[in-house]
Amino acid sequence: MDSAISPRHAQIDIDMIASSQPDIFLSARVSVRYREKSVLSDIQLDIHRGEVLGLIGQSGSGKSTLAMAILGLLDRKQARADGSIQCDGCDLLKLREKDFRSWRGRKLALVLQSPLSSLNPALKIRTQLKEAWRAHASGPAAECERAIRSALESVSLPSTDEFLRKYPSQMSVGQAQRVLIAMAVLHRPALLIADEATSALDVITQSEILSLFRQLNRTTGMAILYISHDLASVAGICDRIAILHEGRIVELGTAAQVLANPQHEYTQRLMRALPKVPQQGFGKEQQRAAAATTR
Repeated sequence: MDSAISPRHAQIDIDMIASSQPDIFLSARVSVRYREKSVLSDIQLDIHRGEVLGLIGQSGSGKSTLAMAILGLLDRKQARADGSIQCDGCDLLKLREKDFRSWRGRKLALVLQSPLSSLNPALKIRTQLKEAWRAHASGPAAECERAIRSALESVSLPSTDEFLRKYPSQMSVGQAQRVLIAMAVLHRPALLIADEATSALDVITQSEILSLFRQLNRTTGMAILYISHDLASVAGICDRIAILHEGRIVELGTAAQVLANPQHEYTQRLMRALPKVPQQGFGKEQQRAAAATTR
């Protein structure tokens, strides 16, 4: 019997393989130095369309440097980035600043960790949202107003005139963070970078914002790069997790793989450092329930 594969079957196999490959939106192969100090060393990281990717590492590991490199916000007088960051057919490292402005907001967006210091205290929320919209669009006022109200509703904030007349100081920290997220999603970017976006929040508000990120991901198909030093915070929302240690990606896998079976010694240390629920004074049922939440 002839065991050769026919061209037709070969094409089917190739098509099946291609369709099973993830759709990569951004592919970073980059190293960054600040003068003589290496901050990122041979980073190799892909972000798939529509996924939530957690980037975890301690302070000083280079997490924010990678975010700034992706967004073209590195200080070019102080920092040198080598390699490439391919995004939608373009190498972001080769873009000039004036060309990069059309990418930020429209295709790439950023949410920072300190909402009250990121918002202008002297301007009403409506004014700040209008400025964010006009930075990347030039439609009529009615279109701007519709986009603003839609963005606020997408982050579970009121879209009323009363709310839009508020100043940042008249909102809670959680509301201010949602306003920042609304600004970031005004133009429906393909990738949202959340850099320690919940670290300034209390535990309950942090949980609400994490749920909001996941909801935005599911309803819009927006990919999210969620940057944090807190491994526990990413467990419930991330599809994959990358561990960054001393400027290198030391582990990368699905959330289930990394959390259940960490391979690198540093990841294992992070897992051991996760807080445990106190057991003293608990009955057996309570102990089993508490243990289940910390696995």
